[in-house]
Amino acid sequence: MPSNRQFYRRSPIARQQQRVTFGDIRRRFDFRSVSIGRWVTEPEQERAAGLFYDALVDLMAILQGPENLISLRSTLSFQYGIGGRPGISAHYDLSQRSFSLAKNAGPGSIAHEWFHALDHYLGTKAFSDAPQQMFASQAWLKDATPVAHPLNDLLFKCFQAIMLDEAGDQPSELFQISSRVDRDNGIVYYSQPEELCARAFEAFIQDAAIRNNFLVKGTKESEEAKMGLYPQGEHRARIATAFNQYFAALGGALRRGA
Repeated sequence: MPSNRQFYRRSPIARQQQRVTFGDIRRRFDFRSVSIGRWVTEPEQERAAGLFYDALVDLMAILQGPENLISLRSTLSFQYGIGGRPGISAHYDLSQRSFSLAKNAGPGSIAHEWFHALDHYLGTKAFSDAPQQMFASQAWLKDATPVAHPLNDLLFKCFQAIMLDEAGDQPSELFQISSRVDRDNGIVYYSQPEELCARAFEAFIQDAAIRNNFLVKGTKESEEAKMGLYPQGEHRARIATAFNQYFAALGGALRRGA
């Protein structure tokens, strides 16, 4: 992994201790489990743990939530240097409810994959008939039966802001561009609801006052951004408003123990 100096962070939150471990991460956020690959050296662990810890602290601050939001109420596991996929620095495993970083993980992938974990976690919470393996964003698009709750109403507004136009009756420009790119590439990837929503979440996090490019990067200057695969302009602002309302309410509910 590159040295910490290669990652930019602007945050008012200073780390209380100079050195943190993956054990500190598990205890603070109460992850269900944390596993480290056998080929990860102690210096590599220390560098990665510090970067990941700071990224999660910043994510928690941006989302205005407590620690158990990050671990999804202790249901989420974390792996470092285990089960990597060629060319992929991070991924979320639906079957294991596990978020993984490759040993030589590049910066900027955490926000995207963490949102996949949240989206999956909410599938059966926000919809009464969603299968265990279905993301909430998929269930919303498939008109699954919603569970009546004010938080779910705010979540659905996020999905609507991302996937539909401002009037709410046509596909958004983000969806249309993503579908066109998929057609050109002969795949179905960018236009999947879970991918649309994860990229929209990345944009929301990168636009926050707290900056951490180990947490997120690439929603403005990357090739994907130049292709229009991240929300732009007024659409981006509308999504940010919806996410802000949802996470402010969710954080408040979690702090109250709701």
